[in-house]
Amino acid sequence: MLPRLFILLTGMPGSGKSIVAEAARELGIPVYVMGDVVREETLKRFGVITPELMVETSRILRRESGEEVVAFKTIERIPPVHRVVLIDGVRSLREVGVFKKYGDVVVIAVHASPKTRFKRLLERHRPGDPTSIEEFERRDLTELGFGLGDVIALADYMIINEGSIEEARNSALKILKQLVYRHG
Repeated sequence: MLPRLFILLTGMPGSGKSIVAEAARELGIPVYVMGDVVREETLKRFGVITPELMVETSRILRRESGEEVVAFKTIERIPPVHRVVLIDGVRSLREVGVFKKYGDVVVIAVHASPKTRFKRLLERHRPGDPTSIEEFERRDLTELGFGLGDVIALADYMIINEGSIEEARNSALKILKQLVYRHG
């Protein structure tokens, strides 16, 4: 079997990861969202999705099955035929380690200031997003507690997303095209 390339996408909530994921889809790269595993499990366990329940579900899953459980559950969803995939939402170096067991790994981090991210989260209205600055700050600290800051700090590529969506998209397309070309 040919080696796989896992493009791992990371960043704080609201940083603009979805722009990079959409750019990947434009290039025909399948995208798998790790948060979908947690959202589905939250709905299954609690019947509703809230920021608090998402965090609680993440903690329960990790306590029951280990810190890497969401990474393993994400890998289970990926058909072996996909040679290059983008994984949206990696939160810890241990999760990065899981993907390294199954193929080559490149980490792309997306960064935006807290002020910019909070505004975006208020505007997008996704289930589980914070609705107050207090919730936002608690969520940031929780994400950092999972090890997200370490993944961002050690990323292979960094996209600064403080400008337009088009600027972030163009940066993402440039990086993704290089990666796909190199992986060949």
